[in-house]
Amino acid sequence: MKVEKLENMNLERLTRKSYGNAAELEQRVSDILESVRQEGDEALYRLTETLDKVNLRESGLKVSPAETKKAYSQVDEAFLATVRQAKANILSFHEKQKRPSWFDTQEDGSILGQLILPLKRVGIYVPGGTAAYPSSVLMNALPAVVAGVEEIVMVSPPRSDGSLLPEVLVAAAEAGVTEIYKVGGAQAIAALAYGTKEIAPVDKITGPGNIYVTLAKKQVFGTVDIDMLAGPSEILVLADDSARPKELAADLLSQAEHDRLASAILVSPDRTLLERTIEEVERQLADLPREDIARSSWENYGAAILVQDLEEGLSLANQIAPEHFELVVAEPFRWLGKVRNAGAVFLGRFSPEPVGDYFAGPNHVLPTGGTARFYSPLNVDTFMKKMSVINYSEEALKRDADSIAHFARREGLEAHARAVEARRK
Repeated sequence: MKVEKLENMNLERLTRKSYGNAAELEQRVSDILESVRQEGDEALYRLTETLDKVNLRESGLKVSPAETKKAYSQVDEAFLATVRQAKANILSFHEKQKRPSWFDTQEDGSILGQLILPLKRVGIYVPGGTAAYPSSVLMNALPAVVAGVEEIVMVSPPRSDGSLLPEVLVAAAEAGVTEIYKVGGAQAIAALAYGTKEIAPVDKITGPGNIYVTLAKKQVFGTVDIDMLAGPSEILVLADDSARPKELAADLLSQAEHDRLASAILVSPDRTLLERTIEEVERQLADLPREDIARSSWENYGAAILVQDLEEGLSLANQIAPEHFELVVAEPFRWLGKVRNAGAVFLGRFSPEPVGDYFAGPNHVLPTGGTARFYSPLNVDTFMKKMSVINYSEEALKRDADSIAHFARREGLEAHARAVEARRK
């Protein structure tokens, strides 16, 4: 790794990541979805055995109360206390997002309004694989609880012994998840979308996963709603000479250790800071437990970019629209108003990205791959729907009937016009 000037950077390399043959992956996912649609639970058992090497036919897909009770005995009090405090912080933040239904009475007696209602049943996907994420349980389930969702269904790939991680089960119980199933991958998304005998279909699916999960969510969209199409994790740090290389390196690696396709980008007008941080990253990589993953990410999708000034750095950040954006500068609030595109913004050296991942309260399910240009983080509105209410008065209809009928006829819809005129006559 070496410092690169912005004009010499190939940003395409950092932002366009390939999972392989896209058409082939799409077809494999489509085949899995169709199998579950046609065969239901039998396909879930078969695919879990084939793909995850786990036989669940005897124990079943659904997590029992006994399994959850056992999970509590397998975690320590410190973890439980941490989960409960994180839960309180997340609930507190998301409670502030709630919006009431509203009605507006007109002078003519008409009433117009909007009902804001929770979805009835939602599915949340919690990744397994190279790491397990009890934090993702909290971040997906708690906004749904605040919204008032009645049924929160969690799916997650089983471990080799057919169980889920105790920390994940405890987090689910603490968060108010109502059903838990030991199934992952595209087959889990299919079950949530189409339903099987054992798993009833949901209205919406949220939560990040691997490329198969992402493509499955993409293909079932329309049958159900989804939150977003999540890609590999990203962090972009914009720093000035007040920042500390040791801290910056740790922040970059906090995302690089997620995934070989994760990206960790440092931007600064200070060449010395960039060089010292690169050296520090190499030093910290040496004893990182997930060194192979983090090193692959850093070498393939990491960067240390030299810009002319913070203005140019902010322009670059807005162009990339990173999932996580750390603004590690002397006066971060001075620059916050210039940030247009980011999933979450972390201000100052005492707000490292993991604060947001686990504990502060804002959601860590964030738009990736540049979609922060138009997507928002997971939030209470994710689990709500809006319904318009129209109660026209007789006076209002008499007043507006000619205009409505004229509009309808200009569109060639005579029956629309007559539906209004029938009441006038």
